[in-house]
Amino acid sequence: MATNHTVKQGECLVRIAAQYGFRDYRVIYDHPNNQEFKKKRPNPNLIYPGDVIYIPDKEPKTESVATGKAHEFQVPAPARMLRIVVEDLDGKQVASTPYELEIEGQQFTGVTTAAGLIEQPIDPEAETGALTLGRYVWPLAIAHLNPVDDTPDDGVSGIQARLSNLGYDPGPIDGILGPRTEAAITAFQADNPPLDVDGICGPQTRAVLAQKYGC
Repeated sequence: MATNHTVKQGECLVRIAAQYGFRDYRVIYDHPNNQEFKKKRPNPNLIYPGDVIYIPDKEPKTESVATGKAHEFQVPAPARMLRIVVEDLDGKQVASTPYELEIEGQQFTGVTTAAGLIEQPIDPEAETGALTLGRYVWPLAIAHLNPVDDTPDDGVSGIQARLSNLGYDPGPIDGILGPRTEAAITAFQADNPPLDVDGICGPQTRAVLAQKYGC
Protein backbone atom coordinates (compact mmCIF):
# COMPACT_ATOMS: atom_id res chain seq x y z
CA MET A 1 0.00 0.00 0.00
CA ALA A 2 1.31 3.45 -0.93
CA THR A 3 2.45 5.53 2.03
CA ASN A 4 4.66 8.42 3.11
CA HIS A 5 8.00 7.81 4.81
CA THR A 6 9.68 10.35 7.10
CA VAL A 7 13.46 10.11 6.89
CA LYS A 8 15.36 9.33 10.10
CA GLN A 9 19.02 10.07 10.82
CA GLY A 10 21.22 7.39 9.27
CA GLU A 11 18.75 6.42 6.54
CA CYS A 12 19.55 6.60 2.84
CA LEU A 13 17.38 6.02 -0.21
CA VAL A 14 18.85 2.57 -0.86
CA ARG A 15 18.04 1.50 2.68
CA ILE A 16 14.53 2.98 2.53
CA ALA A 17 13.86 1.29 -0.81
CA ALA A 18 15.01 -2.08 0.56
CA GLN A 19 12.78 -1.61 3.61
CA TYR A 20 9.73 -1.35 1.34
CA GLY A 21 10.81 -4.18 -0.95
CA PHE A 22 12.25 -2.17 -3.85
CA ARG A 23 15.55 -3.28 -5.38
CA ASP A 24 16.21 0.10 -7.04
CA TYR A 25 15.84 3.34 -5.05
CA ARG A 26 15.12 5.21 -8.30
CA VAL A 27 11.62 3.71 -8.40
CA ILE A 28 10.94 5.90 -5.37
CA TYR A 29 13.21 8.87 -6.12
CA ASP A 30 11.96 9.31 -9.71
CA HIS A 31 8.26 8.86 -8.88
CA PRO A 32 6.13 11.87 -9.97
CA ASN A 33 4.81 12.25 -6.42
CA ASN A 34 8.38 12.92 -5.26
CA GLN A 35 9.02 15.72 -7.72
CA GLU A 36 9.30 18.39 -5.01
CA PHE A 37 11.51 16.17 -2.86
CA LYS A 38 13.79 15.49 -5.84
CA LYS A 39 14.01 19.22 -6.55
CA LYS A 40 14.88 19.89 -2.90
CA ARG A 41 17.43 17.03 -2.77
CA PRO A 42 19.04 16.93 -6.24
CA ASN A 43 21.75 14.62 -4.90
CA PRO A 44 19.95 11.39 -3.93
CA ASN A 45 22.85 10.54 -1.60
CA LEU A 46 22.17 13.61 0.55
CA ILE A 47 18.82 13.56 2.31
CA TYR A 48 17.85 15.01 5.67
CA PRO A 49 16.01 13.71 8.74
CA GLY A 50 12.42 14.91 8.55
CA ASP A 51 12.25 14.80 4.74
CA VAL A 52 9.01 13.15 3.65
CA ILE A 53 9.15 10.68 0.75
CA TYR A 54 6.22 9.11 -1.08
CA ILE A 55 6.47 5.32 -1.26
CA PRO A 56 4.44 3.94 -4.20
CA ASP A 57 2.73 0.59 -4.41
CA LYS A 58 4.85 -2.25 -5.70
CA GLU A 59 3.88 -3.37 -9.17
CA PRO A 60 3.65 -7.14 -9.61
CA LYS A 61 5.87 -8.70 -12.26
CA THR A 62 4.81 -11.76 -14.25
CA GLU A 63 6.87 -14.30 -16.16
CA SER A 64 5.60 -16.79 -18.72
CA VAL A 65 6.97 -20.30 -18.15
CA ALA A 66 6.14 -23.81 -19.30
CA THR A 67 3.76 -25.78 -17.10
CA GLY A 68 4.57 -29.17 -15.64
CA LYS A 69 8.15 -28.17 -14.76
CA ALA A 70 9.94 -26.71 -11.76
CA HIS A 71 11.32 -23.21 -12.28
CA GLU A 72 13.83 -21.24 -10.25
CA PHE A 73 13.69 -17.45 -10.11
CA GLN A 74 16.52 -15.32 -8.75
CA VAL A 75 15.93 -11.79 -7.53
CA PRO A 76 19.11 -9.69 -7.14
CA ALA A 77 19.59 -8.17 -3.72
CA PRO A 78 19.51 -4.36 -3.40
CA ALA A 79 22.94 -2.91 -4.18
CA ARG A 80 24.71 -0.39 -1.94
CA MET A 81 28.30 0.72 -2.41
CA LEU A 82 30.41 2.33 0.31
CA ARG A 83 33.02 4.68 -1.16
CA ILE A 84 35.74 6.37 0.89
CA VAL A 85 38.68 8.49 -0.27
CA VAL A 86 41.49 8.54 2.29
CA GLU A 87 43.74 11.61 2.52
CA ASP A 88 46.58 12.53 4.87
CA LEU A 89 46.77 15.74 6.91
CA ASP A 90 48.25 17.57 3.91
CA GLY A 91 45.29 16.62 1.73
CA LYS A 92 47.35 14.09 -0.23
CA GLN A 93 45.53 10.90 -1.21
CA VAL A 94 46.75 7.82 0.62
CA ALA A 95 47.49 5.50 -2.30
CA SER A 96 48.23 1.76 -2.49
CA THR A 97 47.88 1.25 1.25
CA PRO A 98 46.47 -1.90 2.91
CA TYR A 99 43.31 -1.36 4.97
CA GLU A 100 40.88 -3.26 7.14
CA LEU A 101 37.20 -2.41 7.01
CA GLU A 102 34.65 -3.62 9.57
CA ILE A 103 30.96 -3.10 8.79
CA GLU A 104 28.65 -4.29 11.58
CA GLY A 105 30.60 -7.47 12.22
CA GLN A 106 31.64 -8.16 8.62
CA GLN A 107 35.36 -7.91 7.93
CA PHE A 108 36.86 -6.75 4.63
CA THR A 109 40.47 -6.16 3.62
CA GLY A 110 42.05 -4.55 0.60
CA VAL A 111 44.41 -1.89 -0.72
CA THR A 112 43.50 1.69 -1.54
CA THR A 113 43.66 2.67 -5.21
CA ALA A 114 46.12 5.14 -6.69
CA ALA A 115 43.51 7.81 -5.89
CA GLY A 116 43.19 6.68 -2.27
CA LEU A 117 39.77 5.18 -2.96
CA ILE A 118 38.09 2.33 -1.12
CA GLU A 119 34.97 0.76 -2.65
CA GLN A 120 33.05 -1.98 -0.89
CA PRO A 121 29.54 -3.39 -1.45
CA ILE A 122 27.72 -3.42 1.90
CA ASP A 123 24.39 -4.45 3.37
CA PRO A 124 21.68 -1.82 2.67
CA GLU A 125 20.81 -1.81 6.38
CA ALA A 126 24.36 -1.12 7.61
CA GLU A 127 24.84 2.03 9.71
CA THR A 128 28.16 1.75 11.54
CA GLY A 129 31.68 0.45 11.02
CA ALA A 130 35.36 1.23 11.34
CA LEU A 131 38.22 1.76 8.90
CA THR A 132 41.80 0.90 9.91
CA LEU A 133 44.94 1.98 8.03
CA GLY A 134 48.12 1.18 9.90
CA ARG A 135 47.85 2.73 13.34
CA TYR A 136 44.91 4.95 12.41
CA VAL A 137 41.31 3.93 13.07
CA TRP A 138 38.27 5.91 11.91
CA PRO A 139 34.77 5.13 13.19
CA LEU A 140 32.17 5.24 10.40
CA ALA A 141 28.62 6.54 10.68
CA ILE A 142 27.23 5.38 7.35
CA ALA A 143 24.62 7.62 5.67
CA HIS A 144 24.82 10.18 8.49
CA LEU A 145 26.12 12.99 6.25
CA ASN A 146 23.54 15.77 6.00
CA PRO A 147 23.13 18.42 3.27
CA VAL A 148 24.63 21.88 3.76
CA ASP A 149 21.61 23.75 2.41
CA ASP A 150 17.83 23.79 2.78
CA THR A 151 17.69 22.16 6.22
CA PRO A 152 16.08 23.25 9.52
CA ASP A 153 19.53 23.62 11.13
CA ASP A 154 20.72 25.83 8.23
CA GLY A 155 23.09 23.08 7.12
CA VAL A 156 25.20 23.28 10.30
CA SER A 157 25.25 19.52 10.97
CA GLY A 158 26.30 18.88 7.37
CA ILE A 159 29.02 21.52 7.66
CA GLN A 160 30.25 20.02 10.94
CA ALA A 161 30.41 16.50 9.52
CA ARG A 162 32.41 17.56 6.47
CA LEU A 163 34.82 19.62 8.55
CA SER A 164 35.33 16.72 10.94
CA ASN A 165 35.95 14.24 8.12
CA LEU A 166 38.46 16.65 6.57
CA GLY A 167 40.49 16.75 9.79
CA TYR A 168 39.11 19.87 11.47
CA ASP A 169 37.49 19.84 14.92
CA PRO A 170 33.99 21.35 14.99
CA GLY A 171 33.04 19.54 18.20
CA PRO A 172 29.93 17.34 18.34
CA ILE A 173 27.90 16.95 15.13
CA ASP A 174 24.87 18.54 16.76
CA GLY A 175 23.69 21.24 14.36
CA ILE A 176 24.68 23.99 16.81
CA LEU A 177 26.97 26.74 15.55
CA GLY A 178 29.14 27.14 18.64
CA PRO A 179 32.69 28.43 19.22
CA ARG A 180 34.40 25.14 18.23
CA THR A 181 32.48 24.97 14.96
CA GLU A 182 33.28 28.61 14.20
CA ALA A 183 36.97 27.92 14.96
CA ALA A 184 36.92 24.92 12.60
CA ILE A 185 35.32 27.04 9.87
CA THR A 186 37.97 29.71 10.42
CA ALA A 187 40.77 27.14 10.12
CA PHE A 188 39.24 25.73 6.95
CA GLN A 189 38.95 29.21 5.43
CA ALA A 190 42.58 29.98 6.32
CA ASP A 191 43.66 26.79 4.53
CA ASN A 192 41.64 27.66 1.42
CA PRO A 193 42.41 31.19 0.16
CA PRO A 194 40.99 33.46 -1.09
CA LEU A 195 38.07 32.67 1.27
CA ASP A 196 37.36 35.36 3.84
CA VAL A 197 38.64 34.16 7.21
CA ASP A 198 35.67 35.19 9.33
CA GLY A 199 34.30 31.94 10.83
CA ILE A 200 31.07 32.34 8.87
CA CYS A 201 30.11 29.51 6.54
CA GLY A 202 28.48 31.61 3.85
CA PRO A 203 27.73 30.56 0.25
CA GLN A 204 31.36 30.73 -0.95
CA THR A 205 32.74 28.77 2.01
CA ARG A 206 29.96 26.18 1.67
CA ALA A 207 30.72 25.77 -2.02
CA VAL A 208 34.45 25.26 -1.41
CA LEU A 209 33.72 22.90 1.51
CA ALA A 210 31.43 20.79 -0.68
CA GLN A 211 34.03 20.81 -3.48
CA LYS A 212 36.86 19.74 -1.17
CA TYR A 213 34.72 17.04 0.39
CA GLY A 214 33.26 15.83 -2.90
CA CYS A 215 29.59 16.50 -2.18
